[in-house]
Amino acid sequence: MSIPAAGDVAPEIALPDETGTIHRLSEQRGRWTVVYFYPADDTPGCTVEACEFRDSHETIKERGADVWGISPQGAGSKRKFREKFGLPFLLLADVDHQAAEAYGSWIEKTNYGRTSMGTARRTFLVDPQGRIARTWEKVKPEGHAADVMAALDAAQAAVAG
Repeated sequence: MSIPAAGDVAPEIALPDETGTIHRLSEQRGRWTVVYFYPADDTPGCTVEACEFRDSHETIKERGADVWGISPQGAGSKRKFREKFGLPFLLLADVDHQAAEAYGSWIEKTNYGRTSMGTARRTFLVDPQGRIARTWEKVKPEGHAADVMAALDAAQAAVAG
């Protein structure tokens, strides 16, 4: 599956949080949404990325945006990850990797000579009309939240024109 690019309509997401509540991207119309895919809850890189989004959360909310973190682990894992690190944003369970596939983030990975399928660390900024405003195909966890906030500022400034 190809990776959505700037200007593309964002593929629909309909995934449960740790309580089983389904969140739909189409219901985000009118708000900016940061959709980030990460490989696994409570692993070193994913924790760095999540904690940076946590630390930036108030500023992101003030700018009219929400953060959605998506990985293939289930509700129990999401609950533990959120509680352990005080994560104030949505963590969604993509157990069947349907959303990751729609966003070109379900990929073949090679680790220690073994090949398997897994989630690529990718982020998408979705505008209030439901279109991709920015795509990050290769994400380094350190400093990523700041990059996303800078892109959000630039995108909002361009719209305000």
